[in-house]
Amino acid sequence: MAVSHPEWVLGFADEVWWSRLQQPRLHAWAADEPLRLEELTVEKTDAAPKALCCYGWLRTDTAQVSLRFVEGRPVSSVTCEFLRWVCARLAAEGKRALLLVWDNASWHLSQLVRSWIKEHNREAKRQGGVRILVCQLPVKSPWLNPIEAHWVHGKRAVVEPSRTLTAQEVETRVCGYYGCEKLSHLKQHVS
Repeated sequence: MAVSHPEWVLGFADEVWWSRLQQPRLHAWAADEPLRLEELTVEKTDAAPKALCCYGWLRTDTAQVSLRFVEGRPVSSVTCEFLRWVCARLAAEGKRALLLVWDNASWHLSQLVRSWIKEHNREAKRQGGVRILVCQLPVKSPWLNPIEAHWVHGKRAVVEPSRTLTAQEVETRVCGYYGCEKLSHLKQHVS
């Protein structure tokens, strides 16, 4: 459907954690020379998080992965902020609908997110904007979401086999790998 409507975009969304310590699984033939991965640790004085979370989405029309890092973890309120950001970018391109495919994470299915999408779609219909049509993937079927493969390749590309990266280095490497601009982090709003 999205291909037959140029003002629609099909996108696959997901969240991912970028660990500063855990090394991805690599095969000897995955690099020019076999990597010698070491068990990494964090200094006791290092207050930075051990892992960074980010929301990402893969556009099928451009094959581009866009992402936003999160301060904290993925929760419903942050998911709404992420969707607001995605819709604003699409609206700037003149798009009218986002066909969003994602999994059944609790922060995707929450009452807050469902209500936000419903209200957002009403507003987009009244005043113009990007409407969101959510397509849930079946439970426990990550292989159906093409962005998952992008995460695996990204983790292999940003790995540092012999030292612990700073949180800033991880973020810079991830944004560089995907060709994304480094944006402010999405924040959890505690009420």
